Amino acid sequence: MTDTVTRDTEAAPPRRSYAKLAADESREDFSLRYAPHSYRRWSPTMVASTALGGIAYLADFAIGASIVFTYGFTSGLASILCAATIIFLTGIPIARACATYGLDMDLITRGAGFGYFGSTLTSLIYASFTFIFFALEGSIMAQAMHEVVGLPLPVGYLLTTLIVIPIVFRGMGALAKVQAWTQPVWLIGLVLPFVILAFHAPGSFGDFTRFGGTEGAGSGFSWLGFGLGTGVALSLIAQIGEQADYLRFMPARTEQNRKRWNLAVLAAGPGWVVIGAAKQLGGALLAFVALEAVGKTHALEPIAPQVEALKPWLGSVALPAAALFVVVSQVKINVTNAYSGSLSWSNFFSRITHRHPGRVWYIFLNLAIALTLMEMNMFAALNKLLGFYSNVGIAWIAAVAADLVINKRVGWSPQYIEFKRAYLYAVNPAGFGAMVIASAVSIVAFFGVFGDYAEAFSTFIAAGLALTLCPLIAWATKGKYYLARPNPVNGPGVEIADITATHTCSVCETAYELPDIADCPVRSGPICSLCCSLDAECGDACRKEPQAGPVLMPMPTVRTG
Repeated sequence: MTDTVTRDTEAAPPRRSYAKLAADESREDFSLRYAPHSYRRWSPTMVASTALGGIAYLADFAIGASIVFTYGFTSGLASILCAATIIFLTGIPIARACATYGLDMDLITRGAGFGYFGSTLTSLIYASFTFIFFALEGSIMAQAMHEVVGLPLPVGYLLTTLIVIPIVFRGMGALAKVQAWTQPVWLIGLVLPFVILAFHAPGSFGDFTRFGGTEGAGSGFSWLGFGLGTGVALSLIAQIGEQADYLRFMPARTEQNRKRWNLAVLAAGPGWVVIGAAKQLGGALLAFVALEAVGKTHALEPIAPQVEALKPWLGSVALPAAALFVVVSQVKINVTNAYSGSLSWSNFFSRITHRHPGRVWYIFLNLAIALTLMEMNMFAALNKLLGFYSNVGIAWIAAVAADLVINKRVGWSPQYIEFKRAYLYAVNPAGFGAMVIASAVSIVAFFGVFGDYAEAFSTFIAAGLALTLCPLIAWATKGKYYLARPNPVNGPGVEIADITATHTCSVCETAYELPDIADCPVRSGPICSLCCSLDAECGDACRKEPQAGPVLMPMPTVRTG
């Protein structure tokens, strides 16, 4: 939000007013804030179905096919299932925290061991996830349009980029509608090829289990192939961040909706990987069946195997039907990639520049980077790129999960998620240090410095180090770097107040719910989390000067368990 400051008098404190786009929360979607209960108007089922609509992508097909083609069926299957298990387990506490506290992945990371500025690095990691996968999905859509109408790939890349902008521009409301309207077409397109295959070539399922790949790996199990394949599949671990961008709009959990709430959070949070793993194996199967007809290169592009699978029943209509499925799938995921990318860039630049022109402007930055990657044909280097990325992604997610599951339970970390600048250290070595060390060591291993096995299992090294170091550093520092000062409205012994009670920010003069408010000694009153983030002149006085006492009502401690 652009800091347009109006000074009415010399004595009056400056009041911040926000640019038109940034002030419109129907588009902004509380991109840098706590999502208030007043805005969480969707049911648990609606939020979950919208979140799951975002996993319609066909990159799973390409990733699964690439793993099995390279390492053979047995090692590929073990890799996909192992990665899915790790992603599911680390995703549970993160999904519950985001849904409980109404916070996106960046704000959760701040309070889960990384600190206010420490999480800027993870914002970049997350942003890179969104534009890498946008480019991957956009490439798949462009391939489909090239097959159907002969559209040149560079033009197709541009078209796939532009098509999502009007939807993403309008925020959660438009995303929910798009995901709901396209879901029936997507489900039919997903299931139909396998139904046809079961009738037309039932023996292909058995043949697939004996497939030794195209690189001479063989159909038996290989530890090296297993480790390398798992690393590629684990590149999807940051997908929990995109699920969290929807889960933060989950309504409050009550006795009446508790079962539906828990099921919706589990399904839409870590549950995405169950469908994802099935799609990876399904994509590998379709590519295997189409291999002889289309060749290895085209078999790794989801459109060609889809067409070959549909031909026995649909004949000449197979190509347009497959193209429709691909386009629908890619629109569903790329609106999510673009949306989540705009949130991560917003979080990054607001802290670095103390400016925020609005989430929508960062859509264009994210899409420009993705378009550049497409034009550079990143699809051709799929395995190497994703294998490298997963070392950093898993170190980040594992460190956050370790804080939520271990540190908070044993008391080394506050029992709630504190995300406001006013109460956080710039950097917390528990999570930030664990991630940096884990990712640095695993990247060195990934490039073969420690030998072949360390290279193959570099992602396991990243996960193991992050899970171990985060609690170890928190214990060694006695949790000192989680809170720069106590939050006077949250903590042990504080009576629970109405969490939906609003307070007027003394800077922008807008009312926000209690969790989005901090007490500010410079303003001598409440300040909203975003105005606090954008203040470049306060010198973090709240962390240096003794506080006269709380200026706010108490707020409850909510546990993620």
